[in-house]
Amino acid sequence: MNVYDWDDTIYRGDSTMGMVLYAYGHRPKTLLSIPRTAVCGLLFVLHLLPKQTFKENLFHMFTLIDDMEDFVEEYTSSHLDHIKDWYRNVQNEDDVVISASPEFMIRSFCDKAGIKYVIASPVDMHTGKYTGKNCHGEEKVRRYREVFGEAPIDKFYSDSKSDTPLAKLAAEAFLVKGDTLREWKL
Repeated sequence: MNVYDWDDTIYRGDSTMGMVLYAYGHRPKTLLSIPRTAVCGLLFVLHLLPKQTFKENLFHMFTLIDDMEDFVEEYTSSHLDHIKDWYRNVQNEDDVVISASPEFMIRSFCDKAGIKYVIASPVDMHTGKYTGKNCHGEEKVRRYREVFGEAPIDKFYSDSKSDTPLAKLAAEAFLVKGDTLREWKL
């Protein structure tokens, strides 16, 4: 089985920030969330606010979107072209995507792309609140083991060294920079 990070790995760019910007442009009421996000962003940069708390405050904007299910479908449908060609050329039926982005959004993308195994951050799409831990670093390993047990990972792909714990589980690991794949030196 092959395992992939999502953002900047098989998806060109950061899908969460893309969704936030898309909301500002397509659901103008979300612009009201900018002051809150700016204050929390500053506190996060100053290390006075944990990452997950910052993200919950950013995701609070979801409360301003009356048709969240429709919005997610609209956003993911309009951004499927961000899935990189190199991934489409190697895609397998049993691929797994593990991401720190909200699960409801990643699942919507993956359903459309024909990827059935998705592990991502559990975020309530209506409140923006986490219902579990942010799926990042060691948490990705824990969540993988929770779903797949000791099933081996043949190949792992990510753009970020923060995924080293998951890369260590794979027979082969690759760092992705743009459309370039290179062997991950562990």
